[in-house]
Amino acid sequence: MKFMPTIQMNEIRNFLLMAAMYVVNFLTVMMTVLTSVDTLSGEINSGTIQTIVSKPIQRWEVVLGKWSGFLVMITLYLFLMAGGVVAIIFIRSNYLPPNPLPAIVFMWMNAIVMLTVSILGGTRLSTLANGVLVFGLFGVAFIGGWIEQIGSFLPDVATRQTTNNIGVITSLILPSEALWKRAAHELQSPLVSAMGISPFAGSTYPSNLMVGYAAIFIIACLLLAVSLFNKRDL
Repeated sequence: MKFMPTIQMNEIRNFLLMAAMYVVNFLTVMMTVLTSVDTLSGEINSGTIQTIVSKPIQRWEVVLGKWSGFLVMITLYLFLMAGGVVAIIFIRSNYLPPNPLPAIVFMWMNAIVMLTVSILGGTRLSTLANGVLVFGLFGVAFIGGWIEQIGSFLPDVATRQTTNNIGVITSLILPSEALWKRAAHELQSPLVSAMGISPFAGSTYPSNLMVGYAAIFIIACLLLAVSLFNKRDL
């Protein structure tokens, strides 16, 4: 009985940390898209890109250079925000979540997915159309993830399988929500993992195979962005 208050407090701390990390993940995605959505399409529409590509550099260097610059920015932003949340909670309460570093890495991959899709869309679409595309795909993945999560609590087996299939399909379209779910699984307490009840993650979580797919997705989108930009008439 002496340890019950400590266990209860740790569960409360874990819940608050998960809520804070959920916000950090959302803000990182928003900042990533809003800052990068105009980087290629805006310069193409304004004609600025013609000055850049006229210099003795290859077009692929332009794409990778912009992608790398935003990658550094979102990496610093995410690790400062997420690391700050973990550090503040640890300093104030001496509580550390189960796997903070892997969780932050999965959130980082999530931001890279959104960045790469934004860069890819900018090679062909206008700024407005690119923004609609990226946020639309993010919305599809977000809704699909919640459908899968809610469906996991339903008693009917066929319904659970259908909602699970929806979640898998939307994760294949854009693996952003799957990466957040994996991050949430790494952060949540063993008790919540055993119970399978959490507003931030479902009873199941994406496997390493899905994480590998997300890495391939990033590489494929980046290569496609380079190819499309090389072929575009500026």
